[in-house]
Amino acid sequence: MKVVLYIYSALFVFALSFAVIKNEPKNQDDTFSNRVKVALRNTGNTLLLQTRDSSSLVLPIIQNGPHIFQLTFEMELPIVPDSLVASVERNFKAMNLPSDYLVEVVDCQQNEVNYSYAVSDSEERNIVPCLGRNLPMNCYSIHVIFPKPTVVKESKLSAPWYTLVVFGTLGVGLFFLVKRKETAEPQNALAYIPIGNYAFYTDQNKLVKDGADIQLTAKETDLLKIFADNINQVVSRDQLLKEVWENKGVFVGRSLDTFISKLRKKFKDEDHINLINVHGVGYKLEILKDSKK
Repeated sequence: MKVVLYIYSALFVFALSFAVIKNEPKNQDDTFSNRVKVALRNTGNTLLLQTRDSSSLVLPIIQNGPHIFQLTFEMELPIVPDSLVASVERNFKAMNLPSDYLVEVVDCQQNEVNYSYAVSDSEERNIVPCLGRNLPMNCYSIHVIFPKPTVVKESKLSAPWYTLVVFGTLGVGLFFLVKRKETAEPQNALAYIPIGNYAFYTDQNKLVKDGADIQLTAKETDLLKIFADNINQVVSRDQLLKEVWENKGVFVGRSLDTFISKLRKKFKDEDHINLINVHGVGYKLEILKDSKK
């Protein structure tokens, strides 16, 4: 379970980093500029087709500043304000551009503004004059100015942040699941066998008394397991040799006596625990009834 938690944490950090990078504000938005250029080029093409001109070129869109763009034509043409307003609005919406901008129709030769209008997020602030009054055939350039910083419209909760929310929700659930499991089964991870005032941790090869650890060897642990399963009962010498040594393919002489002596020393501070030698039979781990304090 801890491995799963670690993997999830790594994925969560990755999702958080991706969300922050994805939503980091940019002063120069190349994607925005490209969208404006596409929208203005399509607007220019629409204006030419409305004058039955299908051969003249729409010249490359010029960007005169971070938020200023210029549409120019190869040939002269008349400007119909109604068509210009409708075409710009339609193409800007198609390219998901801001709905706050200023449009100026400039005379190429005299560099004077012959027509202009403003569109705002609020319809009450829209200023679109002189509809129905067409501008005569002339050389014109159309300037578009965005007064606000360019921000591409997105849903309130973009994909990276949506992913982050999902990861966060799963993480909270996983956290509580792990905590619940750890709380529900705390004793399983610390299971021990009581021997008098000692706690015998078989998986950790140790005895614990009054908070102090007494380390055991593997053989001492194997022997003490047998005695712990047979408290106050005689365990034959043959059984001990067979289960601890012979079943593992190891032949010993007086090793058993040596390890019994070592185990006795582990309990030397406990008067009520005795590892008794039953002559000619085996050994007995004796625990008197008043050993518990």
